[in-house]
Amino acid sequence: MGKETGFLELDRQDRTYADPKERLTHYKEFVIPQPEPALKAQASRCMNCGIPYCHNGCPVNNIIPDWNHLVYEGDWQNALEVLHSTNNFPEFTGRICPAPCEASCTLNITDQPVTIKSIECAIVDKGWQEGWIVPQVPEKRTGKTVAVVGSGPAGLAAAQQLARAGHSVTLFEKNDRMGGLMRYGIPDFKLDKDLINRRLMQMQSEGVVLKTSTEVGVHVSIESLKENFDAIILSGGAEDPRQLTIPGAEMSGVRLAMEFLTQQNKRNAGDDETRAAPRGTLTATGKHVIVIGGGDTGSDCVGTSNRQGAASVTQIEIMPKPPEKEDKALSWPNWPLKLRTSTSHEEGVARDWAINARRVIGEDGKVTGLECVRVEWVGGRMQEVEGSEFVLPADLILLAMGFVGPIKAGMVDQAGVELDARGNVAANVIDYRTSDPQIWACGDMRRGQSLVVWAIREGRQAARAVDEALMGVTQLPR
Repeated sequence: MGKETGFLELDRQDRTYADPKERLTHYKEFVIPQPEPALKAQASRCMNCGIPYCHNGCPVNNIIPDWNHLVYEGDWQNALEVLHSTNNFPEFTGRICPAPCEASCTLNITDQPVTIKSIECAIVDKGWQEGWIVPQVPEKRTGKTVAVVGSGPAGLAAAQQLARAGHSVTLFEKNDRMGGLMRYGIPDFKLDKDLINRRLMQMQSEGVVLKTSTEVGVHVSIESLKENFDAIILSGGAEDPRQLTIPGAEMSGVRLAMEFLTQQNKRNAGDDETRAAPRGTLTATGKHVIVIGGGDTGSDCVGTSNRQGAASVTQIEIMPKPPEKEDKALSWPNWPLKLRTSTSHEEGVARDWAINARRVIGEDGKVTGLECVRVEWVGGRMQEVEGSEFVLPADLILLAMGFVGPIKAGMVDQAGVELDARGNVAANVIDYRTSDPQIWACGDMRRGQSLVVWAIREGRQAARAVDEALMGVTQLPR
């Protein structure tokens, strides 16, 4: 325990952000890191609980009290070692993870959790600045080969762990750059893509072979992978979007959130966006934008629309408005249902809840509005409120309603593996093996749409399972 009375003497003080007016002028990260003395002070608030619920709240089981104590003592290098022992990419989770660990913190009972996410991010950022993070090249090679398909956080974690175990790993990605939805689905203002590039360079030095613009199931068959690799890990994510099935949804002004976000990220990277825009280039500039879906992707659409200069942005959600504050007696230490306001929301948006879209209104195929109706939930069932119909003006409607599972055409169909009741690739969390003994699955492709931290956990655990299957024993951590 860093300081026995730290949590009694100090209040929670977290990172701050650049002014919304300033940050709306660019797509760069805008978090203002805390100085080292402030970080050490915040780390001293950790109670080192007899039962550290933060361990269980964190899907990768970060050893949080240990690195909090080391930061308090100024031992940043050992803090980094402890952090990396459970998490391959803390610079990702320190930026885009919603921090379920903080919800589980004992101090969250009084709404004063330790600033775990900020400290985590500071540790790894300092590690890179000081040159402490270097490739971990295995002393010997096993002669075994593994194909990892999909370079999101699950695939990246699996590939890095297996390469460090001495296997020859090839990472396949259908897009022109590695990173999965972290690359093209998360705006640059939340995650600078140079952070991904830096890790990829480390992984290449560790022996991982990167193959971009190579879609398994299209450019390379599953059968050829089975012939050329000892094991295959499917980590292709859950990219099949939930569609809007109402009259008028076929109009050109109704677009998927991922299409919208990907195009902007490609612009930021200096790419010719038309090559990735089969339905034409897409911007919110000067338009009245409606975002359907109240989750993180919807929030990302809000922030991106405002940066593009939208005339207005409205975000609607079919579920009721969550409470401002959770009932701690019922929810703690679990992830609570409560109202969450993101930095993108703070930049300007009209939000509304318990709204169902009925019909897209348009003229000559061009969107002009969205007919909606208010709903109420009775006994878990939705019913429309009579007489509550209204129309929202719209030039662009972005669909951010989540994903229904992995895309089946191509890789999944070719693999012929069994699916679970929700359409995900079936595999348990003991050995992550599918119905094909040569194929494993992890991340969103196995569990459905989820968090970056869950993907990293599953990638690491799948890597351990593959290593054990190939070698009979494994020293990789679970």
